[in-house]
Amino acid sequence: MTNTTAVPRPAPSGSALRRAVAGLSVALVLTLPAHAERGDRLQKINIAADQSGQIDLQKQIVVYTGNVVISRGTMVIRAARVEVRQLPSGYYTAVAFGASNKPATFRQKRDGVDEHIEGEAERLEYDGRADVVKFINGAEVRRLRGATTADQIAGNLITYDATTEKMTVSGGARPTAANPGGRVTAVLSPRESPSCPG
Repeated sequence: MTNTTAVPRPAPSGSALRRAVAGLSVALVLTLPAHAERGDRLQKINIAADQSGQIDLQKQIVVYTGNVVISRGTMVIRAARVEVRQLPSGYYTAVAFGASNKPATFRQKRDGVDEHIEGEAERLEYDGRADVVKFINGAEVRRLRGATTADQIAGNLITYDATTEKMTVSGGARPTAANPGGRVTAVLSPRESPSCPG
């Protein structure tokens, strides 16, 4: 059975993540042409899950488990478990957790072009008011032109701000087999240019 819940616009997350990230050793700011569909900010958030939601009225948190899908316009987050919180301002935040060997994922269409931003990490933190997604632990984000990867960045923490069209990537704590030094990596493609006559 699938449970579906529609909720109004989400709200920002706290500063606890900023304190945790303060110790990371490397930061790289990339300005990619990556703004999200403008209409997405005006859409309601829809949540569907295979299992029942658990509601904590005191903390204003709803927890969904089992193949959770959150959508807002063209934005889609998929995870094993998601915690949705309503803040006093009326906005919502969501924290999405992947399962073992299956990270939480994010995908959103860019405005006016056939491009998408997609990424994955062990944990995603979504702030609907600010239109920001944080990819935490084993983070990787790609800009796709059609079905082709145009740009790709990887690190321990990637922050994607759809409003300012910027991504920030930090490396550090968790080396992997593919990146034993735990370094920040980026592969950036040149802009597509019109064909030259000739």
